[in-house]
Amino acid sequence: MARSSRRRRAWIRTDRRPTAPARAARPPGPAPWHRCGALLASAANRSTGRHVEQAWWHWYGPLDTERFTAAWQSVIDRETILRGAFEWAPKPRLVFHLNARPEVVRHRAGAVDWDELLEQDRLHGFDLSSPGPLRITLVDTGVPDVTRVLLTFHHGLLDVLSVSVLHNEFSRAYLGGGVLPGGERRPDVRDWLHWLECQDTTAARDFFCRALPADTSAVLPALPGPPTGQHGSGRAEARLAAADTDRLHRWAAGRGLPDSSVLYAAWALLLYRAAGTSGPVPVGFGVTVSGRGIPLECAERLVGPLRSCLPMTALVEAGRPIGLLLADLRDRALDMAAYEWVCPRQVQEWAGRPARRLQSLVSLEPAPRPLPDLQARLADAGIRFGYRHAGGAHPLLPVALLLREDADGSRLVTVVHDRARLADADADLLAGQCARLLRHLPTLDGTETVAEVLALLGQDPPPRIAPPHPGPPH
Repeated sequence: MARSSRRRRAWIRTDRRPTAPARAARPPGPAPWHRCGALLASAANRSTGRHVEQAWWHWYGPLDTERFTAAWQSVIDRETILRGAFEWAPKPRLVFHLNARPEVVRHRAGAVDWDELLEQDRLHGFDLSSPGPLRITLVDTGVPDVTRVLLTFHHGLLDVLSVSVLHNEFSRAYLGGGVLPGGERRPDVRDWLHWLECQDTTAARDFFCRALPADTSAVLPALPGPPTGQHGSGRAEARLAAADTDRLHRWAAGRGLPDSSVLYAAWALLLYRAAGTSGPVPVGFGVTVSGRGIPLECAERLVGPLRSCLPMTALVEAGRPIGLLLADLRDRALDMAAYEWVCPRQVQEWAGRPARRLQSLVSLEPAPRPLPDLQARLADAGIRFGYRHAGGAHPLLPVALLLREDADGSRLVTVVHDRARLADADADLLAGQCARLLRHLPTLDGTETVAEVLALLGQDPPPRIAPPHPGPPH
């Protein structure tokens, strides 16, 4: 992807192929104006690393840098969104360039510190006025034929499922000597944007005007607390063992529940607990949806920013059976599925309520699913990929809960948080409490009350959260 020399990262020595200016752009396409929140926030605060996500894995086997770069070039030539850039004046619009070059960097073993590389690469952000929402970094490990691959991308133009598609397409191109057969993918992001423009929003408007949390909703899983004295974004983690994960999945499936509903219930319980009352309390939080359950050909394989965050609400009461809460959350998610193409900005405009109604986000992160035939072809070439790890982007909300499957079948419960609002110790507490609830749920038959389930946490104090930052959000 096109990058001028002045934008190269001075903090790291590179071995980058020379880039060339992007050729004349295609006629500008309409920007998904209601989806520009992440882009606007990043343009104004690029160094915060907001909305930037990273995925990394080990490459076992020989790696030819020239062939590697050529393969990514072939993918960029195929995928329109990878040649996309934003123009802001006179109004936001998405421009598709005819060409862009991959940004590939390779470091010798010992030349960089891995953790420092991850953090600085994320904070470097993206110049969204230039084509290319991703970059690729290779780090030699010092072990023969073992290389770390880091892919950094921007949520404004790509989502996690898109990266899985790109990973498979790149693999095909690498096995083909650096060339991906065929021309541009169709349908592509342009078809998706056209599909969005053609939707009648009446039913979606009616649904979400009722779904957005009300003023009285509990929206934070923590009690009011003092300033933290910390800054930046943090991550706290707790792990569900593979046996716990399997038991939880089987328990949910036996009750007709998807895993996501169980995760939503655990978070709803923590929101209710922080409200500090025994009466009925409406709770509200954001949930991620893939955006691919739409009647558009090959939508499941589209590459673009299809994933969205939508409001989830539920009524929680101490004496109500936990089974009813789980069923309510499942049914609400099913009702919402018809409108997963909607984005938060539209919901807020329709309801006439500001973004602060949602203060937390819950996401069940999809596990990478490599294609078996592709794995076999890679193995024949002496290449194997290790498990793909994902860092999770830092959203603008104070706290996000991510549940992601790991290579050994365990699941990682991750709290991504604004450290100026939620201190590291409180984030650790929150992650641990959520994991305890998830381990405990399979021991229930569904008739236990909310109060009985929360009794598991005993005297464990709720986390504390500081008041919002003064001034405009960062």
